[in-house]
This record gives sequence, structure tokens and C-alpha cells, in this order.
Amino acid sequence: MEIGVLALQGDVIEHCRMLEEIGVTPRLVKLPGHLEGIQGLIIPGGESTTIGKLIVAFDLLEPLRTFGHEHAIWGTCAGAILLSKDAQREQTLLGLMDINVERNAFGRQVDSFEIDLEAPFLKEGQECPYHAVFIRAPIIKSVSGSAEALLTLPDGRIVAARQGRLLATAFHPELTSDARFHQYFMELSL
Repeated sequence: MEIGVLALQGDVIEHCRMLEEIGVTPRLVKLPGHLEGIQGLIIPGGESTTIGKLIVAFDLLEPLRTFGHEHAIWGTCAGAILLSKDAQREQTLLGLMDINVERNAFGRQVDSFEIDLEAPFLKEGQECPYHAVFIRAPIIKSVSGSAEALLTLPDGRIVAARQGRLLATAFHPELTSDARFHQYFMELSL
């Protein structure tokens, strides 16, 4: 199985390492032709405005949208913003998920934090909370249509959502040693 990692900017190497750890071959995606033959795609955390501009510059906007209608895509942090239909500001979005996000919802870099979250949908999720790392993270303000909230903070704010084979996380699973979210995405990609 091959899973692509959009390799324009952001946590590309970290996602590749996690995929290899679960026995999946990562493929760097920089051009439309790199999407051929992969079962899923990860859009990593980074800077959503920059990634959006590079998506346009490399003629990836429509190929990514088409890919997302047929295959699994997971957006982490900036990638979640790019998957959304509304980021409450003018910027390039794929508009694939019925989610509304707020960029930098927790504040600046110094306001980054980590928290354990109950994630019963993950294997071993009941017994072992998921340790989530938030860095200048967005929040998923709302889900609609066929999108559903997967994880919330204790105050009820949504930090992970799923819509069919599309997955959005406001946090950075690639920065932990816990591969359960990568395993979950691999299963969505089958």
C-alpha cells in the first residue's frame, strides 16, 4: 500500500516516518502525476496559506479535489484548514469537507499545548487516551452535512472530524510516537 504525503511545506518527513512505522510506503506528492496509484493522501501541518499558494502554483488544486472525491485524504492542522469549506478568511481551500474552521484558535506559538483525549474509535482507544499535540492549531467550529465530530476537548470544542474517507485533525499526530491515527487513516484508505 502506498499513501502520499503532500510535500510542498510542513511536517512531511514526520508523516513519512509514521507511515513506514506501520508498514505503509510513503510517496512524496509534489505534482499532479504523483497522485496516480496511491490509495490515500496526507496533507501535513505547516502554514495553510503557503501550502494553498503552492497548491495553485503547482497546478494541484483541481487534481487534489478530484482525488478527494475518490480517495481518502487526511489533513493535519494546516491540512485540516485546507480540507474545509470555510476558514473564515480569503485563502485557497479544497472545500472537500463540510467543516468550518478557525485558524490559530488557541493563540500564538507560545500558547501551544498537549492534552490526553479519549478516542474510543482508535484501536485500544478505550484503555489508552490519545496524546494530542496542538501547535498554533485551528479549531473545527462546526460540522454539517455528512461530516461528524470524532474528538472534542473537555470544553466541547471539536478537534477531529470525519466525512466518509476524509479526515481532519486540528493537532499533530505525526509529532508523537503513537501511530494509531496513521493506522486509522490507512484503514480509511483501503
